[in-house]
Amino acid sequence: MKVQAVMLMALMLGGCGTVQTVMRNDQVAVDDLKSNKSYCGAVPRIYSGVMYDFCSLHAPIDQGNKYNAALPGWAIDAVASGVLDTLLLPYTIYRQQTDGSIIIN
Repeated sequence: MKVQAVMLMALMLGGCGTVQTVMRNDQVAVDDLKSNKSYCGAVPRIYSGVMYDFCSLHAPIDQGNKYNAALPGWAIDAVASGVLDTLLLPYTIYRQQTDGSIIIN
C-alpha cells in the first residue's frame, strides 16, 4: 500500500502545476498551455501552479484537454499546487520581481 501511495504522489507531482511553472523551464509551461489552446496570455509567478491549473482548465474541451476530461484529478492537483505555491512564496515573489510573468503569447 505504501508503494502505491508513493507512486501516486510521484505521478501527481509530474503533472503538478507548480512543478511545471517553478521547477522546469518556462518554455515547458508555455508549450503545454499553447498545445491545450488556453485562453491565458500570461501566468504570474506568484501562485503560478494554481494559475497554470486554471489556465489549463480554461481551454476548449474539444482539443483533448486532459484537465477538462478529469475534473476530480484537476481539483486534487489544484489543491496540491496551492500548498506547494504557498511554501515557495518567497522564491516566487523574488522571481516575479526579477523576471516578470510567464508570457504565453
